[in-house]
Amino acid sequence: MTRQDHILIVDDDAEIRRLVRDYLEAHGYRASAVADGHAMWALLESHTVDLIILDLMLPGDDGLLLCRNLRARRIDIPVIMLTALGDAADRIVGLEMGADDYLPKPFEPRELLARIKVVLRRTRSLPDPGPSEEVSRLRFAGWSLDLHARHLISPAGVVIPLSGGEFVLLQVFLEHPNRVLSRDQLLELSRGREAGPFDRAVDVQVGRLRRRLGEDAREPRIIKTVRSAGYVLAATVEAES
Repeated sequence: MTRQDHILIVDDDAEIRRLVRDYLEAHGYRASAVADGHAMWALLESHTVDLIILDLMLPGDDGLLLCRNLRARRIDIPVIMLTALGDAADRIVGLEMGADDYLPKPFEPRELLARIKVVLRRTRSLPDPGPSEEVSRLRFAGWSLDLHARHLISPAGVVIPLSGGEFVLLQVFLEHPNRVLSRDQLLELSRGREAGPFDRAVDVQVGRLRRRLGEDAREPRIIKTVRSAGYVLAATVEAES
């Protein structure tokens, strides 16, 4: 028997909790609903959850703080954030805290359902991360990335400083060498890190990384473009403790 995806709804509005839970259960999901962050943490300790629907405005810790704390604990459960505020700034802050999607209230249950399916499908399409043991440097094509000092070292031994976004994106590539990564996957894999790139900034950051690596933008050798698919780091990567 196929396991049902378990969706956790965190909202202090009892009517919304009931309506969303009933709608999701009617469409084949297992759904739990709680009113605040304290109850959310308690449920996560005892149950497997596949996705969290998280209200921005909550009593006690709000949705932004809860989402940030999820990512700080390296809990990679996808999050769709709900808010009654329609300001684009709230959406951006929510995404920067590690949310995967954003839906303003009031919303159509069908749209929420569609977004749940998209987020789950996108998350499950990600490649597995590399080994989790402690690593201090990643070596590739004569270069090395110092994970503690957060800078790049050229084949000639020259230290090249990186911005936060450049460091995070290069680390993502090095953890998934020789695999084509779409822009959505690069965004997802950068989620919850200190300074992940967002939206079309992925292309800008790739361009900056290529310049750091001394690449010819027309014929890059290390970070290659795969037409209509994304990018690939075309090099062997060695981890150094």
